[in-house]
Amino acid sequence: QMQLGESGGGLVQAGGSLRLSCAASGRPFLGYAMAWFRQAPGKEREFVATISWSGGNTYYADSVEGRFTISRDNAKNTVYLQMNSLKPEDTAVYYCAAGRLPGRVAPAEYAFWGQGTQVTVSS
Repeated sequence: QMQLGESGGGLVQAGGSLRLSCAASGRPFLGYAMAWFRQAPGKEREFVATISWSGGNTYYADSVEGRFTISRDNAKNTVYLQMNSLKPEDTAVYYCAAGRLPGRVAPAEYAFWGQGTQVTVSS
Protein backbone atom coordinates (compact mmCIF):
# COMPACT_ATOMS: atom_id res chain seq x y z
CA GLN A 1 0.00 0.00 0.00
CA MET A 2 1.00 3.58 -0.59
CA GLN A 3 -0.21 6.25 1.80
CA LEU A 4 -0.80 9.74 0.45
CA GLY A 5 -1.42 12.85 2.51
CA GLU A 6 -2.38 16.20 1.03
CA SER A 7 -1.87 19.60 2.63
CA GLY A 8 -1.91 23.27 1.69
CA GLY A 9 -5.57 23.83 0.96
CA GLY A 10 -7.49 26.80 2.27
CA LEU A 11 -9.55 29.89 1.46
CA VAL A 12 -8.17 32.36 -1.06
CA GLN A 13 -9.57 35.26 -3.03
CA ALA A 14 -9.99 35.05 -6.78
CA GLY A 15 -6.70 35.82 -8.50
CA GLY A 16 -4.69 34.46 -5.59
CA SER A 17 -2.38 31.47 -5.32
CA LEU A 18 -2.05 28.30 -3.29
CA ARG A 19 0.50 25.49 -3.26
CA LEU A 20 -0.71 22.00 -2.48
CA SER A 21 1.62 19.26 -1.30
CA CYS A 22 1.16 15.51 -1.22
CA ALA A 23 3.55 13.36 0.79
CA ALA A 24 3.84 9.67 -0.06
CA SER A 25 4.95 6.73 2.04
CA GLY A 26 4.79 2.96 2.06
CA ARG A 27 5.99 2.18 -1.48
CA PRO A 28 8.84 3.40 -3.68
CA PHE A 29 7.70 6.81 -4.87
CA LEU A 30 9.91 6.66 -7.96
CA GLY A 31 7.90 3.85 -9.48
CA TYR A 32 4.69 5.84 -9.77
CA ALA A 33 3.22 8.55 -11.91
CA MET A 34 1.42 11.08 -9.76
CA ALA A 35 -1.68 13.14 -10.42
CA TRP A 36 -4.03 15.69 -8.96
CA PHE A 37 -7.79 15.41 -9.29
CA ARG A 38 -10.55 17.57 -7.86
CA GLN A 39 -14.18 17.16 -6.97
CA ALA A 40 -16.67 19.95 -6.48
CA PRO A 41 -19.98 19.40 -4.63
CA GLY A 42 -22.46 17.52 -6.80
CA LYS A 43 -19.91 16.89 -9.54
CA GLU A 44 -17.78 13.96 -10.59
CA ARG A 45 -14.11 13.78 -9.76
CA GLU A 46 -12.15 15.41 -12.56
CA PHE A 47 -8.56 15.26 -13.74
CA VAL A 48 -6.36 18.28 -13.07
CA ALA A 49 -2.72 17.37 -13.81
CA THR A 50 -0.31 14.46 -13.94
CA ILE A 51 3.46 14.02 -13.87
CA SER A 52 5.62 11.07 -14.86
CA TRP A 53 7.86 9.28 -12.38
CA SER A 54 10.91 11.23 -13.54
CA GLY A 55 9.11 14.56 -13.62
CA GLY A 56 10.02 14.95 -17.27
CA ASN A 57 6.50 14.73 -18.61
CA THR A 58 3.46 16.65 -17.43
CA TYR A 59 -0.08 16.96 -18.71
CA TYR A 60 -2.86 19.32 -17.68
CA ALA A 61 -6.59 19.69 -18.04
CA ASP A 62 -7.52 22.52 -20.41
CA SER A 63 -9.25 24.34 -17.57
CA VAL A 64 -5.99 24.77 -15.61
CA GLU A 65 -3.37 24.86 -18.37
CA GLY A 66 -1.14 27.91 -17.92
CA ARG A 67 -2.34 28.57 -14.36
CA PHE A 68 -1.39 25.39 -12.48
CA THR A 69 1.98 23.64 -12.34
CA ILE A 70 2.59 20.11 -11.14
CA SER A 71 6.03 19.11 -9.90
CA ARG A 72 7.63 16.44 -7.76
CA ASP A 73 10.62 16.02 -5.49
CA ASN A 74 11.55 12.35 -5.51
CA ALA A 75 14.08 12.84 -2.70
CA LYS A 76 11.23 14.03 -0.47
CA ASN A 77 8.57 11.64 -1.82
CA THR A 78 6.37 14.65 -2.45
CA VAL A 79 4.32 15.99 -5.33
CA TYR A 80 3.17 19.59 -5.55
CA LEU A 81 0.49 21.58 -7.30
CA GLN A 82 1.18 25.29 -7.64
CA MET A 83 -2.10 27.05 -8.38
CA ASN A 84 -2.04 30.64 -9.63
CA SER A 85 -4.75 33.00 -10.88
CA LEU A 86 -7.34 31.01 -8.98
CA LYS A 87 -10.97 31.31 -9.97
CA PRO A 88 -14.16 30.56 -8.01
CA GLU A 89 -14.74 27.58 -10.30
CA ASP A 90 -11.52 26.04 -8.98
CA THR A 91 -13.28 25.51 -5.64
CA ALA A 92 -13.21 21.78 -4.85
CA VAL A 93 -11.63 19.08 -2.75
CA TYR A 94 -8.25 18.31 -4.32
CA TYR A 95 -6.90 14.77 -4.26
CA CYS A 96 -3.51 13.40 -5.15
CA ALA A 97 -3.23 9.95 -6.65
CA ALA A 98 -0.54 7.45 -7.64
CA GLY A 99 -0.59 5.12 -10.62
CA ARG A 100 1.75 2.94 -12.63
CA LEU A 101 1.18 4.46 -16.06
CA PRO A 102 2.04 8.06 -16.98
CA GLY A 103 -0.26 10.46 -18.74
CA ARG A 104 -3.52 8.92 -17.57
CA VAL A 105 -6.56 11.10 -16.89
CA ALA A 106 -9.17 8.60 -15.66
CA PRO A 107 -9.50 8.11 -11.89
CA ALA A 108 -9.71 4.34 -12.42
CA GLU A 109 -6.10 4.37 -13.68
CA TYR A 110 -4.82 5.36 -10.24
CA ALA A 111 -4.46 2.79 -7.49
CA PHE A 112 -3.75 4.95 -4.46
CA TRP A 113 -5.50 8.09 -3.24
CA GLY A 114 -5.15 10.64 -0.49
CA GLN A 115 -7.98 11.94 1.67
CA GLY A 116 -8.14 15.30 -0.07
CA THR A 117 -7.69 18.93 0.89
CA GLN A 118 -10.33 21.65 0.48
CA VAL A 119 -9.63 24.63 -1.74
CA THR A 120 -12.14 27.46 -1.66
CA VAL A 121 -11.83 30.48 -3.94
CA SER A 122 -14.00 33.45 -3.10
CA SER A 123 -15.12 35.98 -5.69
